[in-house]
Amino acid sequence: MLSSFAAGALLAIAPVVFAAGAAPDPVIGTWKLNTGKSTGAAVPRSETRTYAASADGLTLSYKRVGADGKEISVKATYKYDGKDYPVTGSPDFDALSARRVGPNIVEGTQKHKGKIVSTTTRTLSKDRKTLTLMTRRADAKGQMTTATLVYDRQ
Repeated sequence: MLSSFAAGALLAIAPVVFAAGAAPDPVIGTWKLNTGKSTGAAVPRSETRTYAASADGLTLSYKRVGADGKEISVKATYKYDGKDYPVTGSPDFDALSARRVGPNIVEGTQKHKGKIVSTTTRTLSKDRKTLTLMTRRADAKGQMTTATLVYDRQ
């Protein structure tokens, strides 16, 4: 459930080198969850996410300790092309897609068995020190919920 929030975050998930000679994606690096600034249902106890450029696009990996104390390690490599890419380690989704909609904004979709389970907007602050992931998903009763996870650059 919250892993979907993370997934969105996963989307938030991601730096990519745009073209040969282009500057690297400003989100590349390591980010630590700021639980004091994060809001929503079941904010994780902790999470560290890393974005890295790779030959196949952007690789996102994160380790999280959920509000329930369970640990997960999630990984995906993707591009900002709106296509689905496989995700490993998440109990809530097995694929994600991402599309850049602004210089510091990426919109992502997380899917499980081909069905959309959540959407995430990843925003990088102008000073590039804060990463915010806003994830929307339906809970077990079908009600829409949101979580806003805030990360500090390490």
